[in-house]
Amino acid sequence: MSEDVRVCDAGETGRLIQAMAGRIWDGATPETPVRLVGVRSRGVPLAQRLAAEAAAKGHGPIVVGAVDITLYRDDLDQVRRWPVLHGTEIPFDVDGADVVLVDDVLFTGRTIRAAINAVCDLGRPSRIRLAVLVDRGGRELPIQPDVVGLKLETDLRDRVQVRLRPVDPVEEIVRTPAASPSHLSPS
Repeated sequence: MSEDVRVCDAGETGRLIQAMAGRIWDGATPETPVRLVGVRSRGVPLAQRLAAEAAAKGHGPIVVGAVDITLYRDDLDQVRRWPVLHGTEIPFDVDGADVVLVDDVLFTGRTIRAAINAVCDLGRPSRIRLAVLVDRGGRELPIQPDVVGLKLETDLRDRVQVRLRPVDPVEEIVRTPAASPSHLSPS
């Protein structure tokens, strides 16, 4: 069994979030409202943190929404149990808005594709951008982030977890390396 490797502690994670908050407003125009939409589950507290950081930098009150992609998943027919819905809560009109999807880890791109579909079912944003705390590569779809906290090279079998308060008791980014096949011996 592989052990977790801490990539960032709470302080480093906080600094990544601060840096991301500033970059979200690069290229934003005053006539188009910027709206953050967190992808459940850890994208939501990350979006709330980004909004708080941006407000502290003078970008005014930022409205944050949450999107549940469960029913938009392309593997829903392969899930063995009933999916648990946590609900989409978008308290603003997405028509004409500059929507920034926020997620903790970007891997294959399938979650983001589902989130884009969910948002577009609610209206027609002027544009959709993507902000992720960790980009770990391994894309299966042509989706790239606009704002990245940390680019992390990983093996496709590794696990990357972002732990954020208040969802988790500790705040950190960890990587669990894929277990090496110990039952195989060199020939």
